Amino acid sequence: MLRIATHNIHKGFSQFNRHMVVHELREHLRTLDADIVFLQEVQGLHQGHAERHDAWPEEPQYEFLAADVWRNTAYGRNVVYDQGHHGNAILSRFPIIASQNQDVTHLRFERRGLLHCAIEAPSLARPLHCVCVHLSLFGRSRQRQLDALAGRLEAIVPADAPLIVAGDFNDWRNRAHDLLAERMGLAEVFADPGGRPRRSFPSTLPMLRLDRIYIRGFEVAGTDVHFGRPWSKISDHAALSALLRPLAATP
Repeated sequence: MLRIATHNIHKGFSQFNRHMVVHELREHLRTLDADIVFLQEVQGLHQGHAERHDAWPEEPQYEFLAADVWRNTAYGRNVVYDQGHHGNAILSRFPIIASQNQDVTHLRFERRGLLHCAIEAPSLARPLHCVCVHLSLFGRSRQRQLDALAGRLEAIVPADAPLIVAGDFNDWRNRAHDLLAERMGLAEVFADPGGRPRRSFPSTLPMLRLDRIYIRGFEVAGTDVHFGRPWSKISDHAALSALLRPLAATP
């Protein structure tokens, strides 16, 4: 069995940037007991925040969040500015044997990347491919980014390899389903009989279906959407988690 989670952590700040909550975030992420965690809006460096907040971690957020639990981390820097940078991260209990951040920026003012890792999970006979995504706010850009994702996976990931794609899709119209399900053969772990994912935004009372977990080579043993308190005090996105069982083809 494999437990995974995805969360847009809002750079370690609460809704509307009122409070720095990275310490609370670390505490609550650990309650999910996930083997692999997909994170978006992870602050790799911000000198201004470090100067203003006494409790700001000295190490990058992904290292701070992973400490003593997830021994392996990968980070994809997407947005760079004068005082630092942020992007996506994957935290793993298992060895990350390869990682690459694919730049899929379509609009210059909206930098985006896809963080792709190969992970040696003990329950699988071959490497598990994991992609952490944070797609554009604009529909045309999202479609181009999804096409770039599909093209990369078709080129370098064997068609029968276990695969997880998770993150913030910003896809409230559910256009990702057609490409990922029909072209790539992935299934969304929360999808209802109509193919609609669960609502995840805002975390106080979710109304929009922005965050997703797509899988191939697994069956779903359990799912949860973590919204309301305490999660709504940590980020504007709910956290998603799923318990996955490898299919016989990927023992």
